[in-house]
Amino acid sequence: MADGKADKAKGAGGMAKGVAKEKTGEITKNDKMKREGKSDKVKGKAREKTGDVKENL
Repeated sequence: MADGKADKAKGAGGMAKGVAKEKTGEITKNDKMKREGKSDKVKGKAREKTGDVKENL
């Protein structure tokens, strides 16, 4: 099982990926990519929060 820091790092990476996808979707007017980017950001934020909880246990 991953420790809290690993989850936080993976979450941050997911958020960065989401931001990149969302911005690319905006520039290219690709709504599907924008939605995927928003989804990736939410998943990344959730993973970061999971890491926070694991660190505080």
